[in-house]
Amino acid sequence: MPDKPAVLFVCVHNAGRSQMAAAFLDQLSQGAVEVRSAGSEPAEQVNPAAVAAMAEVGIDLTTAKPKILTTNAVKASDVVITMGCGDTCPFYPGKRYEDWELEDPNSRTRPARAWRPYGPSVTRSGGGWRPFSMN
Repeated sequence: MPDKPAVLFVCVHNAGRSQMAAAFLDQLSQGAVEVRSAGSEPAEQVNPAAVAAMAEVGIDLTTAKPKILTTNAVKASDVVITMGCGDTCPFYPGKRYEDWELEDPNSRTRPARAWRPYGPSVTRSGGGWRPFSMN
């Protein structure tokens, strides 16, 4: 049985966009994809507004924790996606790298409302998750 593809979402704090993207892919792939997220400077917790916005669409992020980006996480991933944060990842040949330009909702005045559009933005960026087909 072949290994399932692995996708790593990266953002500086791993507290919002990357957590949300990982949660959406995890749900939409129904376990067919190994999903990871990490950040170069992880926050203490996932942004409560992101948790609330995901709860509105039935995805629970209450137990999610920001994680440090490691070279092992990159090496173990087939696809590495940065979330428009200006973060950089170690480069390894044979990996696919993408950068999805998604505005930081922390810069908006109403954080809970600001996070709501990220579901459609993330799924549009992922082309309905077609980029994760390893065929």
